[in-house]
Amino acid sequence: MIFSSNAFIFVFLPIALIGYYALARVGRAWAAAWLVVMSLIFYGYWNPSYLLLLVGSIAWNFGMGAAIFAQGEDRERRKFALLWLGIAGNLGLLFYYKYLFPLIGFLAAHHIAPASWEAHVFLPLGISFFTFTQIGYLVDSYDGKARERGLLSYMLFVTFFPHLIAGPILHNREMMPQFGNPETFRLKAENISVGLFIFVVGLTKKVLLADPLGYVADRGYVDPASLTPGAAALTVLGYAMQLYFDFSGYADMAIGIARMFGVVFPANFNSPYRASSIIEFWSRWHMTLTRYLTLYLYNPVAMAVSRRRVARGLPVTRKATRNLSAFAGLIMWPTFFTMGLAGIWHGAGLQFAIFGLLHAAFLSVNHAWRVFRPSAAGEPGRVSTAASVMLVFSCVVLGQIFFRAASAPDAFAMLAALAGQGGAVSTSALGSLPIILLRILVCAAICLMLPNTQQLTRDWRPILEQIPEPPLFARFKWRPSLVWGIATGGMMLVALLRMSDTSRFLYFQF
Repeated sequence: MIFSSNAFIFVFLPIALIGYYALARVGRAWAAAWLVVMSLIFYGYWNPSYLLLLVGSIAWNFGMGAAIFAQGEDRERRKFALLWLGIAGNLGLLFYYKYLFPLIGFLAAHHIAPASWEAHVFLPLGISFFTFTQIGYLVDSYDGKARERGLLSYMLFVTFFPHLIAGPILHNREMMPQFGNPETFRLKAENISVGLFIFVVGLTKKVLLADPLGYVADRGYVDPASLTPGAAALTVLGYAMQLYFDFSGYADMAIGIARMFGVVFPANFNSPYRASSIIEFWSRWHMTLTRYLTLYLYNPVAMAVSRRRVARGLPVTRKATRNLSAFAGLIMWPTFFTMGLAGIWHGAGLQFAIFGLLHAAFLSVNHAWRVFRPSAAGEPGRVSTAASVMLVFSCVVLGQIFFRAASAPDAFAMLAALAGQGGAVSTSALGSLPIILLRILVCAAICLMLPNTQQLTRDWRPILEQIPEPPLFARFKWRPSLVWGIATGGMMLVALLRMSDTSRFLYFQF
């Protein structure tokens, strides 16, 4: 089941909300149990057989977390062993479903493995997200940060359906206090109205902006080698806007749905195409994944490198990174390790590894610019900022070619087509050129000029983090008024008329 479907909007969500608040009047445990059951139904709607996988994963991680917590401080080695056993179980599950069979197919294609070994296994929806969430729980249990130990609370934390399929990646310590707060279970008009508005904005982004450009990208990526430079450019720009509004729309819808249940999510998307550096881009795009990778991959690797340098009597200060060898060890190595794994996390193909390593290179250059450039006087002007935004966007689009292409050869074929070495298939094969250009320009204007959803609802605390004031349209904020009610209803009506139950969110496949 997806958020942008009739079954979800008109059947599942109303039943889930009514049951939740009705049972909350009986007791919070009843309401929490109802949410767990509804979340399992939500997940099983797509493929009921994978419910056993999800429940088994929950049982494994809850048991391992309890075992870690039960160890005293004098059993540090045993705690550490249990932590890695729990993590290994999650990584083994990911490897089996995401990487084993593509690897066997690769080996069979190169006659290294028998062709009889080949098989196809459907990737369970959301497996990366619920395994990452639970790995974080195990680490928090090891560090003593996961305080809530009840099975019902843990199941609700993992299965809460707004984040189950495509994030955000949540931490136990930011969600459990909310589920333990009686105010969360109290029906409030504010939560319903704010949540509904955010949901409708996300639905509008998905249906009216992302999906139409998705048709352009799909046609172009069928055979990239056949495209003219113009057709290739429209394809990659169309996909850049599709991916932006598809992911942004999902993030809004997840935040809005959670808010209807009285729960506040962390931010996961914050106008990333406005970023003037690639470091800033990753602080705005898939923000909870960036936070996760920084906390559980980058920081441990950087700390290990620092300890090794200290043991050898080498400096580890910020000033020390001006030495090329120190810069490579303290910044480049953790960056390439983290982003390389982040690329592979997105998929098993070589193109995903290239995507991750490309961004590692971009980030390293960005860090090098900050470390080695001469001290700049004053703030950058508008022209230099605009140039920086365009440069970052160009780098992001380059990476997205590998992110979207069916294979690494297809990605290189798209690059060749952009350089004028493609075929003769022109823009007419993608659809009406004026309409495609208009859609891309409208999307670009929204990305760069309008306040985002969190800024529109800033006064109503839509996310856990502090939200900066929008640079433009400071007075253009949502409020519970007739005008905003009519606008929300109009957007909802138009989105429903254009909605297709067959359109999935792009991040569902990860």
